Amino acid sequence: MLTQLSLFWFDFLKEIVSNHVITADIEQYPESLREYEDQLRGRSMIVSKAEMVPIECVVRGYLSGSGWKDYQQTGAICGIGLPSGLRESDKLPEPIFTPAMKATSGHDENISFAEVVKRIGPKLSDTLRDLSLKLYKKAAAHALAHGIILADSKFEFGTTAAGLVLADEAFTPDSSRFWPAESYSPGGPQMSFDKQFVRDYLESIKWNKQPPAPALPDDVAEKTSQKYKQAYRQLTGRELVL
Repeated sequence: MLTQLSLFWFDFLKEIVSNHVITADIEQYPESLREYEDQLRGRSMIVSKAEMVPIECVVRGYLSGSGWKDYQQTGAICGIGLPSGLRESDKLPEPIFTPAMKATSGHDENISFAEVVKRIGPKLSDTLRDLSLKLYKKAAAHALAHGIILADSKFEFGTTAAGLVLADEAFTPDSSRFWPAESYSPGGPQMSFDKQFVRDYLESIKWNKQPPAPALPDDVAEKTSQKYKQAYRQLTGRELVL
């Protein structure tokens, strides 16, 4: 589902920025991969190798997750001041770019835009911020028209021979917070289509977030799968092909 939803978004957003996809059509794969057709069909794509920018590009339209925690402590997210009195899950006055440093292990670290500039230079920093906001706004408008609030999302860019491209994945439940619009009620956590369901379970059992990770009960895994599939159907208007 993550592969097919990413392919949907890569195509939907290609007028804003190119992506690294060459093909997901198994008939166009090299002959050496044909014997693995059953495993690869619907689950893979061939892409251009990209030199990835070491920045997680995060855009937030609503106050949730680590952004909510930062706001509670500082009244800001990644150095961006926000109005006082906001509640958890409130819609922000405008979407904001809140980058993070990719971590080799553990959680990514939120950083300021000034830190991004220091690491990759002002020109590329401005380009990533502008592209990220454009991508989020277009994706969020599409999602809302289909009954889903795109609360926030993170994505990555890289460079290929064709220049700067959107790469890895795009607006999936693994990289975004999806909330059902019909049940949206700011002032606390929201129902979600994304892996927040798994996070909530892990919080409920007081996991210390150290390895080894606990096994997920079958019902948690199944309910998460159902949420992902429902999000896919609503966003794309088609059934998942397995």
